[in-house]
Amino acid sequence: MTRTEKAARIGAILDELYPEVPVPLDHVDPFTLLISVMLSAQTTDKKVNQVTPALFAAAPDPASMAAMEVDAIRELIREVGLAPTKAKNLQRTGALLVERHEGVVPRTLEELEALPGVGHKTAQVVVAQAFDIPAFPVDTHIHRLAARWGLSNGSNVARTERDLKALFAEETWNDRHLQIIFFGREHCPARFHDLSTCPICGWAASKRRVREEAAGLPARSKPVRAKRQPKAPTGSRRPSASEDQAGDTE
Repeated sequence: MTRTEKAARIGAILDELYPEVPVPLDHVDPFTLLISVMLSAQTTDKKVNQVTPALFAAAPDPASMAAMEVDAIRELIREVGLAPTKAKNLQRTGALLVERHEGVVPRTLEELEALPGVGHKTAQVVVAQAFDIPAFPVDTHIHRLAARWGLSNGSNVARTERDLKALFAEETWNDRHLQIIFFGREHCPARFHDLSTCPICGWAASKRRVREEAAGLPARSKPVRAKRQPKAPTGSRRPSASEDQAGDTE
């Protein structure tokens, strides 16, 4: 089965499982979505949704966020990971939205990624979910499952994003990335998962991948071959291990 055929079958399964795909972070407009996504790094969506009501009551827009003291923001978000750094980023982001964009969240990846604490994935989530612009944000669930399913080699997130965008139709990207996230959470955990019983991994993962994960081994894309040592010239001798190590200290 080719990657294209595999992606088509996976897409059909995801569409059947998740015909409606809700945005997991509570928000009322592009600004509150941006703030929620910024808070979600190294924090569960559930925890973010627990802290944002009080935060948005105090700072519902960029101007009011910019006017808050960093310590006050930190106190409201203290339960999320990296709260001190995020508090500074939220206050500065509010200020920059007012200074550069008249208090409006920009619609381009370039402008969003220029804001403090906003990386490529966060920017893509915002353009996709706030403005319905096609994007394929890749989080840990998507990166892991794309490798498990053989849709990408798992070398890095940028490669996974390129591969998935090539395999799935652009008009499906905004729903597809959320469907994969939900599937990963509900059906395909990172650890202690029997791939052979999974509705997608059971046929999409390679036999070697199934064996390696069943044995608790790290999955590999290719076996690593040992390098052949060059033959020593006639009449010479190989350096001893101690001589090799001594040469490596320089």
